[in-house]
Amino acid sequence: MRSLTERLARSAFAAAFFCAAVSTVALAYEPSVADLDAEARAAGNRKDIAEHIGVSLFSTEWSAEISQVSANEMGRHLIVGIRIWGVKFHRPLNREEFVDEVVTITKRVFAAAPNAEEVDFWASVPIVVGKDVVVNGDLARPTTKTVFALTVAREESEQSLQQRALRTSDGVYWDEEWVRDALRPAT
Repeated sequence: MRSLTERLARSAFAAAFFCAAVSTVALAYEPSVADLDAEARAAGNRKDIAEHIGVSLFSTEWSAEISQVSANEMGRHLIVGIRIWGVKFHRPLNREEFVDEVVTITKRVFAAAPNAEEVDFWASVPIVVGKDVVVNGDLARPTTKTVFALTVAREESEQSLQQRALRTSDGVYWDEEWVRDALRPAT
């Protein structure tokens, strides 16, 4: 039979080993930029799903910056929202290239969220507001303007989406002033 001192020494060694192992495991995982962006930009009543989608999306640097991923579930329905900044693109885009990114993002969203029924896209730009203008509360003035909007149902084919998104009808909104000023002409 071991002495009390031997048992305590072994217990202390085991405890120290366990603590070292746990802290090594805790330090072994360092979140990626995609993980951090996904957490910071997730919104909606199913933030967990929005974060999961975000990890997939933020692993790529898109020309148009994704500023928010939302996931909202109502009963059996899951709707995903993607907000894109319509300014300061990482590289110049024309209308077709912008739509190509929207189509690719749509495929990634549906792959990451198999239960999602639709994806709602909107691109917005900041609005310059004057000094002392109320920007929150009941008397708030808007600080952004929607310049592109599109809803994509899961059943829609990639080809159909590509063609529909280029038009200014069929549930697609393009602010023509923004298209003229922010996007370069098609080549």
